[in-house]
Parts: sequence; structure tokens; C-alpha cells
Amino acid sequence: MSVARVTELISASPKSFEDAVQVGVKRAIKTLKNVEGVWVANQKCVIKNGKIAEYRVNLKVTFILKD
Repeated sequence: MSVARVTELISASPKSFEDAVQVGVKRAIKTLKNVEGVWVANQKCVIKNGKIAEYRVNLKVTFILKD
């Protein structure tokens, strides 16, 4: 039986929410082992001068713990 852990990350991109998710997943996989999935918990935009300057996502990353 496996045991999983969930950790939360905040990721950002000037392009899109999808790109922010990709950036976060790429970084999570670089640091965490056995990543199994990701859940987008929240989305937010940063507005500057009346325009969207940055897309941000809160990600909940699930990874399996090994013995």
C-alpha cells in the first residue's frame, strides 16, 4: 500500500494560466520524486496599468512516499 503526500506550490507566468501550471509542474518534478498528479486549487491575475501582467496558480501536488 502506498502513502501519498500533498504539497502546495504557487506558480506564475506572463503568458497564461496553462503556462503557469506547466512552469509549476516542471519545477515540482525537478524537486519532488514520484509526482503522481496536480490539482489547480486557485487562479489569480495580477493587473498592472489596466492589463493582465501575470497569471498565478496555486497547485496542490501529490507525490508517493517511498520507504
